[in-house]
Amino acid sequence: MGEVIQFIPKAERERIRLIREARAIYDSVFPPSDSGNEQGLPMVLSVNGAKVHQGSEVPS
Repeated sequence: MGEVIQFIPKAERERIRLIREARAIYDSVFPPSDSGNEQGLPMVLSVNGAKVHQGSEVPS
């Protein structure tokens, strides 16, 4: 019940999608030798205050 829902404008969602796509292309050309995420946990990034989850699971 006490959850806050933040609406993200369409332009911001498109920007985030393009960043993810560019990162995937970059990683396919230059594979990371060490992901920096040694524990295998999903990474949480912040883009203009909006949390962007990267990985197969979203932490609760």
